[in-house]
Amino acid sequence: MKTSHVALTVGAIIVVLVGWSIADRGSAFQDGKNMSSASEVESVGVDDWVRGNPDASVTLIEYSDFQCPACATYEPVVHQILEEFDSQMKFVYRHFPLRSIHRNAEGAARAAEAAGLQGKFWEMHDRLFDGQSAWAQSNNAQETFEFYAQELGLDVERFRDDMKSGVVKDRVNEDYSSGTAARVGGTPTFFLNGKKLDSPASYQAFKVLIENELKNQQ
Repeated sequence: MKTSHVALTVGAIIVVLVGWSIADRGSAFQDGKNMSSASEVESVGVDDWVRGNPDASVTLIEYSDFQCPACATYEPVVHQILEEFDSQMKFVYRHFPLRSIHRNAEGAARAAEAAGLQGKFWEMHDRLFDGQSAWAQSNNAQETFEFYAQELGLDVERFRDDMKSGVVKDRVNEDYSSGTAARVGGTPTFFLNGKKLDSPASYQAFKVLIENELKNQQ
């Protein structure tokens, strides 16, 4: 995937702005050159979902909502970052479902966790974002989640039961609580080595931040 295919267009940036302002009207959407202080974000634990190099000195954590349009807009950018810096950083995904405005976000988060119990978290993660428009406003999103589970070769009956389980519910709530403690107010929110990013507005802006942090770790 080439950079030109993942750079945020003017229209995409507007989507991000709208999604962010709905979730957190007090946040400023800046150029991504600076990082701001926040309450300490929880360090990566054994229950976190990690991509990239687990031993890397640079860690990017995203608090995200599968139903959030801005989060879906950022997905290609995150993928490109991972492709370029795969061996030099680790990426952590954490759930922050905006339950008050996204009625199916909680269910989607549980679907990803249930898939993770069968070894397919990232596959479900990608499928949920790719198909966001199909289930986001659905009155029966569960049916779509189960269809995705079947597509991914999961045991659908187990998947259905796991989605209702206390284990899955607790995992989503733990992520949400850690985000609240770190003063996450909207999605997506990114932390680079513990510092909250001021919403990088493009792949290039994100790349500069990663490169600067890599230099700082040398």
